[in-house]
Amino acid sequence: MRIPKGVWTVVKEVARHVLRRPVVGIAAAARTADGRWLLIRRTDTGQWALPGGTLEWGERLRVAIARELSEEAGVDVTELGDVSGVYSDPGRDLRFHAVTIVVHARVTEPTRPPVNPMEVSEVRLFETTALPDELAHGMTRMLADAVAGKPAWE
Repeated sequence: MRIPKGVWTVVKEVARHVLRRPVVGIAAAARTADGRWLLIRRTDTGQWALPGGTLEWGERLRVAIARELSEEAGVDVTELGDVSGVYSDPGRDLRFHAVTIVVHARVTEPTRPPVNPMEVSEVRLFETTALPDELAHGMTRMLADAVAGKPAWE
């Protein structure tokens, strides 16, 4: 019997809470060749966020970020850069305790719609001077650190 993707997503979220272990996530401080920042609008909060997600079992970080950028933003990675920061504050994301690794990435402009429109409602490129003031799930600091070129970890 095949389990629908939406049901599988809910089961994984419940398992994370039951197991009460931090999950490893990766997010991209992604820019196009002309310097615009890539953000996604999340459907759960209606706010902008860095594209990214959690690692799948057996997956490497480099593979995960390329997959997430393709699925959530419809872009391809042209270059992965340095780690921008590692964020582990247990209160940052109310859904679960996530340890999020943010990496710099150079990406193409979006060419495909998000794979899951129930998770991502919009993808947009922003000039540095026009970035949103607040991002979803505690990502405001992550983006600010990336823009400032200030490596961070907590």
